[in-house]
Amino acid sequence: MKKLITLLMLTAMLLGVAGCGGSTEKKAAYPADGDITVIIPKAPGGGTDTSARGLISFLQKELKGSKFVPVNKPDGHTLGMVTVELAMFPHQGKATVTNKDYVSVCAPIAAPAALIVTKEAPYNTLDEFVKYAKENSGKISMGNSGTGAIWHIAALNFEKEFDVKFKHVPYPKGSADIAAALAGKHIEATLADPSVFKSQIDAGALKILAVMADTRSEFYPRVPTFKELGHPMAIRAWAALVAPKGTSKEKMDVLRKAAEKVCNSK
Repeated sequence: MKKLITLLMLTAMLLGVAGCGGSTEKKAAYPADGDITVIIPKAPGGGTDTSARGLISFLQKELKGSKFVPVNKPDGHTLGMVTVELAMFPHQGKATVTNKDYVSVCAPIAAPAALIVTKEAPYNTLDEFVKYAKENSGKISMGNSGTGAIWHIAALNFEKEFDVKFKHVPYPKGSADIAAALAGKHIEATLADPSVFKSQIDAGALKILAVMADTRSEFYPRVPTFKELGHPMAIRAWAALVAPKGTSKEKMDVLRKAAEKVCNSK
């Protein structure tokens, strides 16, 4: 009996040692120590969504062992994509968070507004569009990214510059919805990021008349800028990958180093 008790005690001790050994397994270093969720506050297919998913796919390749998970609905996890509205909405009373609540990793997109219309539109230049808008005051339906958002601001500035009036139609989920509405002829024009509409423009389904930037777009080198046409207007949107305020310097250094390499690569 004594031998049996002794054997059971030794077995228990060995199992205990084995259990302790398992619990001291070395944890993987950041960022391979768990999923990194990136919140994208826009609908799939838009400029912010596309740039965010492209960025994190390259970050995942750069940071071996990491796993980035993009989601288009906030769920309280670690990283997020914020847009230019973060700098605008607090002043409009629409948001309580500001840029001070986050620390930036990188800004992979800075897109100018461009005047984009349907292929059937009776105007092919900025001047022709303005003339038509004056003759049809308040009738042109102009899609934007939501009341007070960047593309709405672009349209309001257009109205002020050219003394015209539009019928503003908001699509707060982003440029993908504007593109769908324009292609479906639910609206007649928009001032938005032209890269989102590239496939439709290349296919001849839409026309781009001018770009609100100081220099021509690399995607549309033949399209003039508002500045070239005598109207020095430059309005653009940006989006940035951010982490919550208080994220450790060590983790931010890892993310920023990888992001810099990705953003500077060709």
